[in-house]
Amino acid sequence: MKIWYFTMTSSEPHTAPVQSRTRWHAFLVASGIMLSRMAGLVRESVFAYFFGNSAAADALKAAFRIPNLLQNLFGEGVLSASFIPVYANLMARGEKEEADRVAGAIAALLMAATSVLVLIGVLATPLIIDLVTPGFEGPKRDLCIVLVRILFPGAGLLVWSAWCLGILNSHGRFLLSYAAPVVWNLVIIVAMIFFGGRTGEEGLAEWVAWGSVAGSAAQILIQLPVVLRLLGRFRLSLNHRVTHVREVVRNFVPVFFSRGVVQISSYIDAMLASFLPTGAVAAFTYAQILYTLPVSIFGMSVSAAELPAMSRATGSEAEIADYLRKRLNAGLRQIAFFIVPSAMALFALGDIITAALYQRGKFTASDSVYVWAILAGSAVGLLASTMGRLYSSTFYALRDTRTPLRYALVRVSLAALLGFLASQSIPGMIGIERRWGAAGITVASGMAGWIEFMLLRRNLNRRIGKSGIEFSFTAKLWAAAAAGAAAAWAVKLATLHVHPILQALLVLGPYGTIYFAVAFLFKLPEAQFVRRLAARFLPFIRK
Repeated sequence: MKIWYFTMTSSEPHTAPVQSRTRWHAFLVASGIMLSRMAGLVRESVFAYFFGNSAAADALKAAFRIPNLLQNLFGEGVLSASFIPVYANLMARGEKEEADRVAGAIAALLMAATSVLVLIGVLATPLIIDLVTPGFEGPKRDLCIVLVRILFPGAGLLVWSAWCLGILNSHGRFLLSYAAPVVWNLVIIVAMIFFGGRTGEEGLAEWVAWGSVAGSAAQILIQLPVVLRLLGRFRLSLNHRVTHVREVVRNFVPVFFSRGVVQISSYIDAMLASFLPTGAVAAFTYAQILYTLPVSIFGMSVSAAELPAMSRATGSEAEIADYLRKRLNAGLRQIAFFIVPSAMALFALGDIITAALYQRGKFTASDSVYVWAILAGSAVGLLASTMGRLYSSTFYALRDTRTPLRYALVRVSLAALLGFLASQSIPGMIGIERRWGAAGITVASGMAGWIEFMLLRRNLNRRIGKSGIEFSFTAKLWAAAAAGAAAAWAVKLATLHVHPILQALLVLGPYGTIYFAVAFLFKLPEAQFVRRLAARFLPFIRK
């Protein structure tokens, strides 16, 4: 596909070099996310060993979610959408001094805002616990309060990590910012291993919380030296009256609320799970780690690489629309190529994946099946939510942060209503145990995600022309994934008594191989790109 790129100084098109560079940037983002997510999976595996689906696990999982609201509201997604378009555009125009001034002002404003919110969060923790997890009572609630008060300062520190990410991405330094969370995960893992045999579950939960705070500080410290070198003449300032600072703040507000709406949806899901039997909150979180993995690796990587590039585009209105549409369509194909097999794997092979990662210690085979049910429900909306990220990024590149907010409100309202029915009412109506309502929550979220995606696409198509991926392309992807799943199930049935990790290798290996082989036979360009990328790092593929 021919991609036109318009610079600030010339209308001459640049095709292959820019497309190749963006794909490389997406690969770097995906690599960094992969490293951090793999470290996160190791962390969760160690967590499952020491905590299983116990009451302490419920309390700690819920405690992590509450202060993380601060990070998510002020963090990567919000700052990327509001700060990067302005900062990257200034850098592209050669106005480095003004860009540094904007970076310093945004850093100071973030520091002031998060300091106040951390203090409020620590003081209001009991009230927040009652609002977010009203189903918690007695010792579980008391432990959750202690953990949240420890974790809040660490979440405030991670907002700074998001600011570092904005600077690094704008300068084309994608790997460090997305790989930095590896350090955070490692500190928590060390805390669990060191204190796991020295204290009970409640005491260990507190040490894990303190490890999270220490890891947050370490995550920032490894990024700051590079960020400060890139900024040059940088100083903190609370001057918010500078034109470009006002633009960032003006863009920040609707994105903040949009991100807040998304987080509200997540917390509504957790609140609904808290009314289900013990273990539902922990199982829901174990599943969430897995089903957000492909969204982060494949959706976020493309969106993160595209946003700075889209934000630099200029030219006539028709030229910009044509450029955005072609880049958007190419990005959607890349996302679908990886998300379709991910959704199929979660739906058909979720028990294999869960058992390999978690099934040890207090985490049993029945727990794996329970998490699989939640994963299968998440497969419903995985493709829609991931492609929706790229549509939102396109709106942000157009300096429109309000349209995604409106549609996020629609999605959250639908998800809350459907999630309540699916988790609290439907299990009793169809005669199954209440705990299986956790799977209904992810199904409901997926259905609402499709509604949001269709609304985003319809609105954007009115502005830049028809966008999206062809039905034939999607059908080929699902056919390739189904062929891989059928072969994987045959292997699964033949290896029922094999150790979970070995079984996962035996089952998932053929699944991935057959998917890529069928996609290659269909002559899909994305499969060719993956083969060339693999050949770059694995010389034997060239032979």
